[in-house]
Amino acid sequence: MDYIVNTPCGPLKGCEGRLPGVAAYKGIRYATAGRWEYPKQVTGWDGIYDATRYGNCSYQPRSFYDEEENLKKIFYYYEFRKGETYTYSEDCLFLNVWTPSDAREGDKLPVLVYIHGGGFTGGCGHEKHFDGPVWPTKGVIAVTLNYRLGPMGFICLPELRDEAGFTGNYGLYDQMTAIKWVKDNIAAFGGDPEAITIMGQSAGAMSVQQHCLSPMTDGLFSKAVMSSGGGVNKMMAPQPPEKIYDFWKAVMDRCGCTNLEQFRAVEPAKLFEVWQETKKDVKGGAQSCSPVLDGRFVVGAGADLLAAGKHKQIPYMCGSTSEDIMPPIIYSMGRSWCEAQDKPSFAWFFDRQLPGDGNGAWHSSDLWYWFGTLDNGWRPWEEKDYRISGLMVDYLMNFVKTGNPNGEGLPQWKRACPKCKKVMRIGEGEPRMGKASMAKLTYTLLTNKAVGE
Repeated sequence: MDYIVNTPCGPLKGCEGRLPGVAAYKGIRYATAGRWEYPKQVTGWDGIYDATRYGNCSYQPRSFYDEEENLKKIFYYYEFRKGETYTYSEDCLFLNVWTPSDAREGDKLPVLVYIHGGGFTGGCGHEKHFDGPVWPTKGVIAVTLNYRLGPMGFICLPELRDEAGFTGNYGLYDQMTAIKWVKDNIAAFGGDPEAITIMGQSAGAMSVQQHCLSPMTDGLFSKAVMSSGGGVNKMMAPQPPEKIYDFWKAVMDRCGCTNLEQFRAVEPAKLFEVWQETKKDVKGGAQSCSPVLDGRFVVGAGADLLAAGKHKQIPYMCGSTSEDIMPPIIYSMGRSWCEAQDKPSFAWFFDRQLPGDGNGAWHSSDLWYWFGTLDNGWRPWEEKDYRISGLMVDYLMNFVKTGNPNGEGLPQWKRACPKCKKVMRIGEGEPRMGKASMAKLTYTLLTNKAVGE
């Protein structure tokens, strides 16, 4: 096969995917942006675009050190990145598409766009657990994407506000532009632009929630999935940009800059080093790379907007893991979000104790199963793990196709209900509707150290 797709932007050439019968189109540039400029969607290119290699990841802390020597973050390195090579750059606005090899324009296949997590400071769309989703073998087109992280994606300064009329959330605008690119171009890959589901985990789930609350994303997608991050929590309300101006001014000063032009020219390694040092002793550092209330994309606190009905009235799936970060809080957030919906929405609790160590169902552990990429991992997977993954993939694919995870041969998954408080329990034991085990909702040192990974 030649793997040529003629998109509205022009032709592009992909390659054979990880799985038989799947085509991969990697490193597609969906937007351009200078440092601390809002993204401009790509609408065309010259010649045949080479989509056979993954694009650059956003600069992030791990860009500037040897991960094998950083013991505080070694767990996720061994789990998701060991043996892989990643390139980092400010030029990082790329996405990846996987389709059935025989997909053609007019097929109108549903589409699942995934937004990676990492505390808004790390990660990319092609780590091992994302590399070659099984979804196209089930008739669903898969998309993953990169967006700007850390100081590149979430800085807030009055000078930037004066320049553009608003400031902050550059990474969220990147994500939105990627979804727009998919909507405008996915038909050429055999996809249905009116059947896009967005999904994310951790900071990716928090991002999905912001898209579901934003007036700027109306009409871009029809369903949403949030794992270990989305939901109702008044403590996680976005703050106005003004609250962290002083922090970013301190970073600017410590970089030796007196104006925006100088600051934009600072080497990335220095910018990240100064940002991390400033977080230790200047107020606002802990929230320096989070979504802010910019009045355009982010217009209010999630709990308030949900209560007022100012969120997307679409089907949702939300859940968490038994050894998650702050398990009781994350669990109740997702379940409460589903329970508050008028549209049928579905909550889960994942408690598979992954083989290979004693860390249980840690934060992000469910991703191996949702993506069907167990074979990319180091763990001594058992037949049970493949069975669980197959079940989870089937539920997810059904939801993407119909808005309901249920299907023939699957244990019934009932919609979230405020009165019954039951969710779909998946992992240890047979899949079933039940209440999450509070004994499992324990805080672990491992997941505490993993925040931001």
